[in-house]
Parts: sequence; C-alpha cells; structure tokens
Amino acid sequence: MAQEVETAKTTSTTLLDVKGLKVHFPIRGGLLGRTVGNIKAVDGVDLFIRRGETLGLVGESGCGKSTTGRAILQLIKPTAGSVKLEGVELTRLPSSEIRKKRAEMQMVFQDPYGSLDPRYTVGQIVSEPLENFNRGNSKEIREQVEHLLETVGLNPYYVNRFSHEFSGGQRQRIGIARALALHPSLVVADEPVSALDVSIQAQVLNLLQDLQGKFGLTYLFVAHNLSVVKHISNRVAVMYLGRVVELANSEALYQTPLHPYTQALLSAIPVPDPDIEAKRKRIILEGDVPSPANPPSGCNFHPRCWKAQAICREVIPPLEEKQSNHYAACHFPG
Repeated sequence: MAQEVETAKTTSTTLLDVKGLKVHFPIRGGLLGRTVGNIKAVDGVDLFIRRGETLGLVGESGCGKSTTGRAILQLIKPTAGSVKLEGVELTRLPSSEIRKKRAEMQMVFQDPYGSLDPRYTVGQIVSEPLENFNRGNSKEIREQVEHLLETVGLNPYYVNRFSHEFSGGQRQRIGIARALALHPSLVVADEPVSALDVSIQAQVLNLLQDLQGKFGLTYLFVAHNLSVVKHISNRVAVMYLGRVVELANSEALYQTPLHPYTQALLSAIPVPDPDIEAKRKRIILEGDVPSPANPPSGCNFHPRCWKAQAICREVIPPLEEKQSNHYAACHFPG
C-alpha cells in the first residue's frame, strides 16, 4: 500500500510548469533596419506536465507549437514568461547553468535526415553528448553507445556506419538514442513521426512508449496529427495562433471537445467505418489563419468561428476550467 501511495505521489508531481510563455520575433524594415512590428509566434502559453506522463501539443502548421517546445528547452530565448523544470526557473539561468540543465532535457527533432551530421558515424553522433558531459572513458562510452543502439532496436555493431546508410525510421531511432544518452527527465519530441511512412510511424510510437515505461520519461509530444496524439498522450493541449485554446485528458478531449477549433480539427479525422463516416458532418472552417504579425482583437479564432458574437471580437477569453480538469479558452464552449 505504501508503495502504491508513493507511486501516486511521483505520478502527480509536476515536472514542467510553463506560465505566460511568449516568443515574439521582431520585424525589421527601412534603411536602418528598425523594428516595425513583431511576429507573435507564442503569445501567452500556460501548461504543465506531470512526471512520467505525455502531453500532446497539437495544432495547424504555424500555430507556434514547435517554437513553444524550443522555448521550453531554451533553444529559443523567450520574450516573456516562466519555464520551471523541477522548480528551477530556466529563463533566469545564465548560459553556463543552462548548459548543465541540458542533461535533464533533450529533444527529438522532426527531420531524421537533417538532424544527423552526415560527416559523423553513428557512434560519434550518439557518443557526443556523453563526451561533452564526461560520462566515462572511451571504453565506457563505447559500451554505453552500443547499449543505447540496442535499446532503440538497432544493431550495436552499426556504430561505425554513417547516417546515409540508414532508412528514415532507423535514423529517427538514432536520434532517439542520442536524446536518451544522458538519461533526461524531459524529452520534447517535435513531430518525430511526421516524416516517416505510416507503417514506420507505428513502430516509432511504440518504441517511444516502451522507452517511457522503461526509463520513466516525460514527453512533450508535438504533432499536427490528432490521430497520432490520441494513442500516445495522457493529456492534450490544442494551440491556435500562439495560444493554448483547450487542454484536457486525452479521452475527454476526443469525446467532448469544448472549443470550436478542436471540434473542427476532430471532424476532419476519418472514421474507419463507412456507415458512420457517411453520417458524420465535417466542419469546414472559412477563411485563412490570421497573421501572427497582426492577430485579430479579442479571441484569435473569432474570424473563422461560427459561434462568434460581439464579446468574442472584443475580449480575449482566458483558459479556464469549464469541466473537471477540462480547460478551454472560449466564451461559448461546448
């Protein structure tokens, strides 16, 4: 019983806490290159991730989800906001301290081709973080690399091969091995399967879930495919134009979405039953996504929303709990 209680405490412990995160990129113009505006890529994101869980972060291309992941890891310096990893405020740490924290937070990149240096062998790619953090002598590092390759489903004798000798799925496994080398507590997976064939996607997703159970990893899983996120995430956050518009447990979000944008996204997912699919009504959003350089007043989604009223054009809806553990930023949810 005591062990079960301890496990419950560990599961409920917040590992990552993000509040008011903003990332604005300056727009420069004129002969002197003065700042004439800002692209509000991330504009006030609030989210948290418990230790050992997976939070899916979804939305259309350009909504700011990848920028959010990079800002959390301090690969991009946030304009404003708070990012706490195990209670440590990352945004205020000097570069030397951020480098030390890199061992605790790693990233799996979207492109398995561009994220691996073609001049390096697999052994050099995976051993680089171990060497940078002095995690053993050459023999010990070699043994760790071989073990990591075996852990992600690759032959440990591949250490002397180059990345161009592998398929896309194998390259992504190499990237995962590199991310796991320092035994991080948080892994940001930035659309890790979007560049892979469908059959390979399932293998990589299963691998990520197996590794999570084996090493107790915590994932921020960035994706635009809601079907992929459904099967790997404990909770899901939906982003639109730099803001989180809905956040809920995976089952609740897919069964009873509250925000109109989430409802539209879910209506686009095909159902593998022709009878049910024929009766479903697709929600077609009108217009284009507004520019993050000039977002609309009030609710960002109101120009494309069929529920929009006067208050939506004037007042930004806060992300509030509408149902138990189900948050939505909408004046007329449900």
